[in-house]
Amino acid sequence: MMLPTDPTENLATLIRCPSVTPAEGGALTALEAMLKPLGFTVERPTFSEDGTPDIENLYARRSGNGPHLMFAGHTDVVPVGDEAAWTHPPFSAAIANGEMYGRGAVDMKGGIACFVAAVARHIEAKGGPKGSISLLITGDEEGPAVNGTVKLLEWAAARGEKWGASLVGEPTNPDALGDMIKIGRRGSLSGQITVNGRQGHAAYPHLADNPVRGLMTLVDALLNPAFDKGTKDFQPTNLEVTTFDVGNTATNVIAAKATAAFNIRFNDSWTAETLQAEIHNRLDKASGRKKYRKGRKEPIEYELIWREGPSHVFLTRDDKLIEALSGSVKTVTGRTPKLSTTGGTSDARFIKDYCPVVEFGLVGKTMHMVDERVPLAELETLTQVYQRFIEDWFG
Repeated sequence: MMLPTDPTENLATLIRCPSVTPAEGGALTALEAMLKPLGFTVERPTFSEDGTPDIENLYARRSGNGPHLMFAGHTDVVPVGDEAAWTHPPFSAAIANGEMYGRGAVDMKGGIACFVAAVARHIEAKGGPKGSISLLITGDEEGPAVNGTVKLLEWAAARGEKWGASLVGEPTNPDALGDMIKIGRRGSLSGQITVNGRQGHAAYPHLADNPVRGLMTLVDALLNPAFDKGTKDFQPTNLEVTTFDVGNTATNVIAAKATAAFNIRFNDSWTAETLQAEIHNRLDKASGRKKYRKGRKEPIEYELIWREGPSHVFLTRDDKLIEALSGSVKTVTGRTPKLSTTGGTSDARFIKDYCPVVEFGLVGKTMHMVDERVPLAELETLTQVYQRFIEDWFG
């Protein structure tokens, strides 16, 4: 039987599965078919929760005597957007000018395709590693992330699974393969502020209380001063206002309330709890200011709601794991990768509670874009990096 040693063929098979969150789309079935000939046992638990779609996931393990390495990722992809704007159909896996086009080519079916090829080559060359390899693959990373990796980890751990380390195959490189390994992630915290005012005619502002003015005062307090200057391993904490809305279609009416949403990416100067306390403190102090509400004696009346559970900041300090991956990258690509904590969040934020975790994958320039694509040469290079990493980590 032919083993799945070609990352290009593996990726084409996965791209042709329209697995837009929350649809499985055939991607996990295709992956299972690749893994079973390699000696993996494959299970596909489905998890549910009220208010969210059911999600099918995959856990595969090839057991051996020795340490246990987990590769983690997702086969679900974001919507294609305007399909007519694509140079090639988004689920065709078309190849042109040495690149494969398709939704998920970079984020992150490409990483999965390369890891499967790397394992297959290792088995073909050496008969398998001196230990266990598992793949923990979700269909919910691009969605609510409720019925995916979190529950899959809990499910596996309850069955006695323990891991020595994890590699997440997300696209981590900004410009060229070998640029960057992610060894941690900033935390993420989201909230919404609503200011209640008094509706009225725009020509008679003294009879109303414009909530936009109060909200401007509160938002200003969140933006200034800066939360910190950054730390040794992380960028400065940053807050961005993501919406500012009054739901008012009339130009001559002062609205009754105004709402702003915000997101904070925070470093290891903070925990989610201390940052929430800082936000509350800033808002309470600012509510009595008259910066945009001159003549108003009463404090600004506001409500603060925290959004879904925060993502916690983390930093991986496992020297063996980091050195093995860094060395593999340098050996294959000739580049010394930067150890970074930049960017958004990933499922590594859940995995870090079970074992040390690092991230390395393709160049992410086209992820989530129309004409998402990957050079075939990069697929081969990443496969070689992963194969060398498997040998070095188990070695």
